[in-house]
Amino acid sequence: MSLFFLPFLVNVLHGGDADLVKRLQNRDQRAMGDLYDRFDKLAFSVVLRIVRNQAIAEDLVQETFLRIWTRVDGFDPQRGSLSAWVLTVARNRAVDYLRSLEGRQQERTTELGRMDEPSVFDDVEKDLLNSDRARMLRDAFSRLNANQRTVIELAYFEGLSQSEMAERMKQPLGTVKTWVRTALQTLRQELAEAAAL
Repeated sequence: MSLFFLPFLVNVLHGGDADLVKRLQNRDQRAMGDLYDRFDKLAFSVVLRIVRNQAIAEDLVQETFLRIWTRVDGFDPQRGSLSAWVLTVARNRAVDYLRSLEGRQQERTTELGRMDEPSVFDDVEKDLLNSDRARMLRDAFSRLNANQRTVIELAYFEGLSQSEMAERMKQPLGTVKTWVRTALQTLRQELAEAAAL
C-alpha cells in the first residue's frame, strides 16, 4: 500500500484525531493507551525497518510514545495528521539512535561477535546486489528536480498525503499530483534503464 494514503486510511478506520489529541493534551492516560493501541504496530514496523533489530526497535517504540506524551502540546494539526506525526517521531527516534555513539558501538560489537559465525559470509552476493540496487536508486533519485525529490521525501519519510503535501508546500493540489506522478515515472524509467545495463 502506498504511504501516500496511510494517514488517510488510519483516520478513516479510527475516526478523527482532534478528540484524541485533546485528551492527550489534557493528560488523559487512557488516551495514551488508545494512541498506543492505534499506532504501536505501525511505529514498530517503521523503526524495525531502520534499525533492523527487534529488541532495539521495541525499546525505541517505547521511547517514541514517551516522547509523544511529553511533547503532545507541540503537536500542530495544521502541519499534518496525528498519524504522520507519530510516524515521524518514530522514524526520527530510530535515525537518532543509529547516529548516536551508543548505536554505532552496539552495531560494531554485534558485527564483531558475528564474524566468528561462518553464516555471516553466506549472503555476500545478496549484500552486493542490495548495495548495487541502492546505488541505482540513489542515482535515479539524483535525477529528480527539487520539487519531485521533496514530494517523494514527504511521502516516504513523513507519510504525508498529496493534500497534506500541497498544504505544507503551499502549492495547488494538481501541481503536487503532477510532481508525484512525474517523480514516480522518472524513478521507474531510470531504474528500468539501469537494470537493463
